[in-house]
Amino acid sequence: MAGEKKKTTESVAKGSPRRSASKPKDWQSFVEEMEKSLLELKSGIIETLIAGNKDFKEIVEGMDPKDFADIASDDIDRKMIEVIGSQELKQLKLIESALTRISQGKYGHCIKCEKRIPQDRLEAIPYALMCVGCKAEEERRNR
Repeated sequence: MAGEKKKTTESVAKGSPRRSASKPKDWQSFVEEMEKSLLELKSGIIETLIAGNKDFKEIVEGMDPKDFADIASDDIDRKMIEVIGSQELKQLKLIESALTRISQGKYGHCIKCEKRIPQDRLEAIPYALMCVGCKAEEERRNR
C-alpha cells in the first residue's frame, strides 16, 4: 500500500503547476539561499548608506529601533529619498520586490513570459525580474 501511495504522490507532483507549493527541494533550497542573499544585500546597502552619509545616519538614528533590513521596507519620506541615491533606491525597491515574490511563490519566474529564470542569472542578479531573452528584447526596444 505504501508503494501505491508513493506513486500517487509522485504523479501529482509531476502534474502540478509550477507555482504550487510542491516545487522540487533543490529549487526550494535555492530560493531560501536567494532570500538570505537578498536580505544580506539589502542590509549591506543600508549599512553603506549609514556609514557614508551623515544625514542618512541621523534619519536612521531618529527612527524607532528596528532591524536594519526592515528600514527600507518602511514608508520612505521625502527627506530620505533625497538622501538615498537613485541607484540605491532603485536597488532597494528591486530587492523588496524580489522578497515579496518569494513570499508569494513567484520568485524566479520572468514577469513577461513567466518562464523560469535560470539559476545562474538569479545568482548574478538575485532581484532579476526577467529572463535574459525578455530583458534583451526590452533593452533593444528602449534604445
